[in-house]
Amino acid sequence: MNAPLLRVDGLRVRFPVAGSPRGLVAVDGLSLQVHRGETLALVGESGCGKSTVARAILGLVRPESGGIVFEDVAIGGLSGAAMRRIRPRLQMVFQDPWAALNPRMRIGELIGEPLRFVDRYDAAQRERRVRELVAQVGLSEAVLERHPAALSGGQLQRVCIARAIATAPSLLVLDEPTSSLDLSVRGSVLALLRRLQAETGMAMLFISHDIGSVRRLADRVTVLYLGREMETGPAATVLDAPVHPYTRALLEAFLPARPGVRPRRGRDLGDLRSPLAPPSGCVFHPRCPDCVARCRSEPPQIAARGERAAACHVHPA
Repeated sequence: MNAPLLRVDGLRVRFPVAGSPRGLVAVDGLSLQVHRGETLALVGESGCGKSTVARAILGLVRPESGGIVFEDVAIGGLSGAAMRRIRPRLQMVFQDPWAALNPRMRIGELIGEPLRFVDRYDAAQRERRVRELVAQVGLSEAVLERHPAALSGGQLQRVCIARAIATAPSLLVLDEPTSSLDLSVRGSVLALLRRLQAETGMAMLFISHDIGSVRRLADRVTVLYLGREMETGPAATVLDAPVHPYTRALLEAFLPARPGVRPRRGRDLGDLRSPLAPPSGCVFHPRCPDCVARCRSEPPQIAARGERAAACHVHPA
């Protein structure tokens, strides 16, 4: 197999917290790979570390330890200037399109702004490229003279996607890109992402807690809990036949959007534990219905079998 486009090895991100000598460990020893042209989904509850992983990859937060290799270049500790040279090929779409766009700039300026940092575009070429991009994401040229306040949430997220693909990235990181959108708009944005991936061949790291969106978009899935990997594998395998109790709980909590489809009924496992004081042993054990004595004292290691891997003493992959 070819070398992965993105490789993350043993990533650990810790934030200092007043009064806590340990601080908040948002990501704890995570490893993952994204190959060219594929979509890897990071799945888990709010607060499990998904967005911190994205920001570490983009260089927006600095890891405490671990390696990040993108296109065979170690980028985990690059300076700001060196990272700016990487960013045209590594772009991000944020969760909130209203917060991601400068409200004082016109849409044409917002989409064309990344091109100002790419040497091969002069002013006329930037203008042509902006018109190509707005058409590529399914918007009319009429929006180019408008400000963000004049557009709907779905239109604004399309603008954010146009900005992100302006420099033809090889990897697009999407942090909950549809969570603030209506259900019907969400479907159209997911269809747009699938079409753009087919047209450009870019890879995607798709961060979401929405199982329905993950099922539509992802080739592989990694499940996170309190910053640690619980299960990884092909999307169909993980979502249709999960082995880790936490993955099963996520699927049981998912409410299908289609009328007539019965949701799964699972146990109430209680609330997510605080990352400031994670449990000993397996971090999921206080909520796990299958917990045994070993789970309380010994952290499970990731064990792989074929394309699937899981971190569970009771249900190994």
